[in-house]
Amino acid sequence: MREVEKKGFVKRALAQRESTVAIIIVISVIVVNILQPKFLTWANFRSIAQAVSTDGLFAIGLCFALILGGIELSVGGVAAMTSVITGYLCLAGWSIWTACLVAIAAGLFVGIFNGFMVSKVGLPPFIVTLGMMNLSRGVAYILTKGSPLSLSGYLPKGFRFLATGDLGGIPMLFVIFVIVAVIATIFTKKSSACRNIFFVGSNENAARFSGINVDKVKMVVYIIVALLSTLAGLLSLARFNVATPVLSNGAETTAISAAVVGGTAFTGGTGSIIGTFLGIVLLKVVNSALVMLNVSVYWQNFVQGAILVLAVTMDYLSHREGGLFKSLKWDRKKTTEFLGNLAKSEQNKETKDV
Repeated sequence: MREVEKKGFVKRALAQRESTVAIIIVISVIVVNILQPKFLTWANFRSIAQAVSTDGLFAIGLCFALILGGIELSVGGVAAMTSVITGYLCLAGWSIWTACLVAIAAGLFVGIFNGFMVSKVGLPPFIVTLGMMNLSRGVAYILTKGSPLSLSGYLPKGFRFLATGDLGGIPMLFVIFVIVAVIATIFTKKSSACRNIFFVGSNENAARFSGINVDKVKMVVYIIVALLSTLAGLLSLARFNVATPVLSNGAETTAISAAVVGGTAFTGGTGSIIGTFLGIVLLKVVNSALVMLNVSVYWQNFVQGAILVLAVTMDYLSHREGGLFKSLKWDRKKTTEFLGNLAKSEQNKETKDV
């Protein structure tokens, strides 16, 4: 009896996307370490952890947007804009913390704007966030005139510690990301407000008829995404000591890839913060492996795109009626009927011609 229960537990665990991604990560690390023994070093772990952190914040935001049944393409632009606003004000003599508050207010405005245009005006999220992607990055270019703003000597040690310091040997940047991921996970598991996001993503009309304030739910999600993007922008400023308009260019692609690889569905109503966490870890492990194996950096975008296409394809086929294998199954009866009808039509056509 216990053996049957153990087999059932293992089968259910393997059926979870998170378990599959975790296994792939472990296998990838083992294989790469065999090929390049320097892969499993503390220095490389720190590098991967820092790379995971800011893109991971974007990915968590995209996870919420996709669960809602929407999309968010302006995350990189918002990060660049808020980072530049903070740097610009610091160079003008403002306190870093006051400048951060202004940047947070700017990010909040973006979230409210996106949420209003999607929920109240009714525009497609793709169009709204695509426009905001260009608007926000445009603000960054206007303030910097296209050149990076060096803040060497302007940022206090306390602010820089958030992205360059260590906590027990672990990068502080990664610690912040983990804290955000844990809070987001608890929010998705325990909060009734978060359950409404799943309900809206599954069936918006049914959610509306059941009394859920759909417009409010959408507004909250887009505000959350914008604030997470703002946090990523501020942490990037603290890490690199430079405010640049090209910050996080293409981050939305990485974030979407991580969320989808982790099991978040494009169709809405399904998603996991833990899966998204593992998804971004997998992508960064793959990128690090390509670098360690001396593969050209230009292949990184290709590999990431291939992973995204594969994940989306598997997600689409798994959500079709009957799953992946049924969608590929040959139906002999229907094929025979189709060929028979085709033959009859050809015979009727020949009879008419005669």
